[in-house]
Amino acid sequence: MSAPGENLRTNSARLWDSLMEMAKIGPGVAGGNNRQTLTDADAEGRALFQSWCEAAGMTMGVDRMGTMFATRPGTDPEALPVYIGSHLDTQPTGGKFDGVLGVLGGLEAIRTMNDLGIRTKHPIVLTNWANEEGARFAPAMLASGVFAGEIDLDYAYSRKDLDGKSYGAELERIGWKGDEEVGARKMHAYFEYHIEQGPILEAEEKQIGVVTHVQGLWWLEFTLTGKEAHTGSTPMRMRVNAGLAMARIFEMVQEVTMSVQPDAVGGVGQVTFTPNSRNVLPGKVVFTVDIRTVEQAKLDHMRAEIEARAAVICDELGVGCAIEAVGHFDPVTFDPALVNRVREAADRLGYSHMDIVSGAGHDACWAAKLAPTTMIFCPCVDGLSHNEAEEISPDWAHAGADVLLHAVLETAEVTA
Repeated sequence: MSAPGENLRTNSARLWDSLMEMAKIGPGVAGGNNRQTLTDADAEGRALFQSWCEAAGMTMGVDRMGTMFATRPGTDPEALPVYIGSHLDTQPTGGKFDGVLGVLGGLEAIRTMNDLGIRTKHPIVLTNWANEEGARFAPAMLASGVFAGEIDLDYAYSRKDLDGKSYGAELERIGWKGDEEVGARKMHAYFEYHIEQGPILEAEEKQIGVVTHVQGLWWLEFTLTGKEAHTGSTPMRMRVNAGLAMARIFEMVQEVTMSVQPDAVGGVGQVTFTPNSRNVLPGKVVFTVDIRTVEQAKLDHMRAEIEARAAVICDELGVGCAIEAVGHFDPVTFDPALVNRVREAADRLGYSHMDIVSGAGHDACWAAKLAPTTMIFCPCVDGLSHNEAEEISPDWAHAGADVLLHAVLETAEVTA
């Protein structure tokens, strides 16, 4: 099959306008977005996306996890679809591009195909995966995990946010629970376009990141149980201080991570104290340790070491310690043929590029268990993401969308 010509490009202004229009839904307090999963803002963003897809001639399907699938038909009804996907949900203080660029970049690729009357043998399905972020309902990549058969549907429905609201109930409430069986769809290939969420591409002055691997991760939720007591009148030697145990575990996670350098990271981003009062020692502390590396043996070692040393710390302080794994995937190696297709598309279009490993998890991690998969990265200013100040340039967004268009067309096989 012949590759698309180098003059085939997406519409940069239209892509940027779509990004800015979606950013109006669920505005943050500092210029970004707060469009968390299964909120009213999420429902509004979904409705806008559906309207755009239908205007582009696609038909919409929704599965029982709330994932949206917009299909552009192919010329061969027996051919498996090529999927393009990412997510529209955001962090509580998220940016305008994390996930959204991949969904709307895919939409722009399909709009360009329509403009030029391009037909493909394989159907193309544009996907908005539900609850990629995991900010409201842990774990991250929840819907794609169920789709891949790695997470149980009932378990996913039972996940609760900090207010005790369940995923299943909130999905019903906003009206986006579909009737499709989760995971019934089959894929010919899967592409995901995403901002890098790191500083490497910008520092290296590269327009395109050709993603070869994704780090594996564990999210370990710790529940430490101490004894609530007055901070002023309880002698130091008589305290059962869950907060002190937490502090020592934080430092230990840093030590374990530094001991297995390079290419490993670990830290804590969320902590809940109970009762969270200035003058009361916490009776309970809940926090999540996030560890990641591209090496399986190293990832396994980090988890085992952290759990063993945490038990010792808590035992010495008389603090109860329960650990639940609330998120996990193994390191991922993307399909070499698709990776090379992305690389060749960037060359053909004259965009500077480099191979890169993703430090963050993506829905592509689960899709890679089902079909040949790869990702394309766009630089982001100062590597900033999961932050309202997250920023990219229209030219960067356009370059990645062009590469996505070419790689998808070559995979879906142009017929006219």
